Amino acid sequence: MTVPDLPELEVDVPVIEPEALKARIDEGEALTILDNRVPSEHEDWRIDGENVSHVNIPYFEFLDEELDESLFEDLPEDEEFVVLCAKGHSSEYVAGLLIQEGYDAVALERGMNGWARIYEYTELETDGDALVAQYQRPSSGCLAYLVVDGDEAAVVDPLRYFADEYVADAKALGAELKYAIDTHIHADHISGVRTLVEDYGVTGVIPEAAEGRGVDYDTPYETIADGETLTVGDTDIEAIHTPGHTTGMTTYKVDNVLFTGDGLFIESVARPDLEDGDEGAPDAAGMLYDSLQERVLSHDDDAIVASAHFSDAAIPADDGSYTATLGELKDTMDALSMPKEEFVEFILSDMPPRPANYVDIIETNLGVQESDDDRAFELELGPNNCAASNEALTN
Repeated sequence: MTVPDLPELEVDVPVIEPEALKARIDEGEALTILDNRVPSEHEDWRIDGENVSHVNIPYFEFLDEELDESLFEDLPEDEEFVVLCAKGHSSEYVAGLLIQEGYDAVALERGMNGWARIYEYTELETDGDALVAQYQRPSSGCLAYLVVDGDEAAVVDPLRYFADEYVADAKALGAELKYAIDTHIHADHISGVRTLVEDYGVTGVIPEAAEGRGVDYDTPYETIADGETLTVGDTDIEAIHTPGHTTGMTTYKVDNVLFTGDGLFIESVARPDLEDGDEGAPDAAGMLYDSLQERVLSHDDDAIVASAHFSDAAIPADDGSYTATLGELKDTMDALSMPKEEFVEFILSDMPPRPANYVDIIETNLGVQESDDDRAFELELGPNNCAASNEALTN
């Protein structure tokens, strides 16, 4: 939605940086957020937290010269609240107007676009010698991983927008980024593999099984097949073909860590309809079942599941990462112990809406559509919706 020119207000509007807001939410602080976007945008994608409450009033409701008293009914009168919009413009106006009315309001800097720029780094506790770190993008639930052993590093499922960070973090750890690896052709974010190849000379790697979807890159890349390995320092990265979410979906094993991509999450399993639609979903769900039972759950119970996404229903581990052991998931996720027919029926029964712009994102990641940096950033705004359910399947 295009925001018109807004009236000038003679008031200084305080702003809060997205990182500061995230810290307050993580600390459990009770907060009220006044969202000035239209209701459909608010429902599709918002900032949630255990003690976060929402009031949704579109900014244009505040443009009338005589404001309706009902606009103020749900606003806290004796505490600060945060006003946000898509890009930060209209929310600053609304916050200023409310300050003039005597309210304690602050505006979120750059709005939801600013929220989408938060990217957090957390190191995992593993049994191997390699350092494994998880990158968390709270706005969309996207996860990526840095693997460092000695003076070499690899990044798994990198995001294009944050490509520079992987290189910088590897360098800070005394390593050079050697590989940029995707688990599959993503449908919710723009992959950073080609950017890392073009800008930094990193070797890009995609699953051999994903090429059949029509990959058409101008940049050089390598493929990796089931059972093959890449080496970073003295650490092997083993490819395990685990189709289901997509035909090319591949899990990577590093020591006792399984980078499961979109095959298995810590709160759900993959949705099977993003490659061949509703018609192909039953067969894909059957492939997913076989992959999980034969190729993932067959590992030791202490193997760490490190997926490519998390949802609001996910609960972080004690180390702050969105990971869980296979044993924990076997104990808490009933879908993993269902017979095949029951599993397929269950997974197809209540899938959430497909990710926003997923066709354009897939085509960009295949290389058949070009998206500049600004368009790429806009395409991936919003939740990922790559799991079979918005609710946790764990109990």
